[in-house]
Amino acid sequence: MIRDLLERITHDAPPPPRTDTEPVLEPSPYLHVTDSAIHNPMTDRNLGADDEELHALLALIRGERTLDDLDPALCRRMREDGWIYDPRNLEDLTRGYYLKYVSLEAHTVCNQSCYFCPVSVAPREHHFMPMETYRDILSQLTAYKSTIEAVFMISYNEPTLDKRFVEQVRSIKEAGLPPATLTNGSGLTPDRVDALVELGGLRFLSINLSTLDRRKYAEDRGQDQVDVVLKNLEHARDKPVAEQMDIVVLGPGDDRHQSDFEEIQERFRDSRFTVKHFVVNDRAGLLQVGMSKHVPDKRLRGCDLVGSRPIQHLHIDPYGRCILCCQDYHGSHVVGDLNESTVEEVLTGPEMRRMRKMVYGLEDAPADFICRNCHFAITE
Repeated sequence: MIRDLLERITHDAPPPPRTDTEPVLEPSPYLHVTDSAIHNPMTDRNLGADDEELHALLALIRGERTLDDLDPALCRRMREDGWIYDPRNLEDLTRGYYLKYVSLEAHTVCNQSCYFCPVSVAPREHHFMPMETYRDILSQLTAYKSTIEAVFMISYNEPTLDKRFVEQVRSIKEAGLPPATLTNGSGLTPDRVDALVELGGLRFLSINLSTLDRRKYAEDRGQDQVDVVLKNLEHARDKPVAEQMDIVVLGPGDDRHQSDFEEIQERFRDSRFTVKHFVVNDRAGLLQVGMSKHVPDKRLRGCDLVGSRPIQHLHIDPYGRCILCCQDYHGSHVVGDLNESTVEEVLTGPEMRRMRKMVYGLEDAPADFICRNCHFAITE
């Protein structure tokens, strides 16, 4: 309902008269509109159907009310909260961000070659980030601890293969940041589980386990490791390894996938793990599996992959480069380099600002732009 109304208003209503002295307020171009709410990733806030701001916002867009008609306090609040803005200040707006998730990949190594992962078709050369660099990045991230909900120790690597894994968790916690990891579980040994518990646990732990069947596991992942993984998970199942402990069952969404999910769910029913069902995606067209999307001609209007990637995420590879999105396996969209710039300079720099414009349709993206092949792209 709200989505349809906003789209109709945006396309059909004539623009209000503009002067050089009075601002003409418009909806922020970064708003995510659904049938029941409007979300602003720049502030990580939502407006629901019962919110005064939502109805005032729609009335302004429809031309039913003007800025002068609104209660001054309400109007001021809407501007301060980022629901409306003066289009003449667009360049300032593109510098904005709300850093919520960080991916800090300390190395490139993985010990599996899952069919749903690009590692299976293009394994990377081994490289390990020096701990000095790792800690320097963490020290910079402390400036954002009030908004960061997780520092993920993974992108396309297997974080538990690093001999420094527990040390890295300790470093993240000492920086006052919430450590999180996704892992296939093969290196999450009982000793490491106990060490994590002693450290106070992770903020988030997700185990990628697609089946209990040994033959199918080896076919899907190129390694016969399910017995090792299950041994590790049995040790961890009742321990506070993380505030949130998930087992993600990835698959193509067929009957076998559902059956594997139900078997894993039953095995870990009385544990600390929550078992979740997820369909694989094609990694923005890189793989021929699962969910896909190809929108070369549609206008891009945002990103909805665990929040907004250009506004709420920072992806750091083992070389210190910052990449637009986790879907960008080959690092084609570099937004900065922490060997040359600070975290703040990357977040507010020209490349990140340009990416925000293209992801949200404020600048026309080229045909090969990653979002044009991404299942999570918002389009119109």
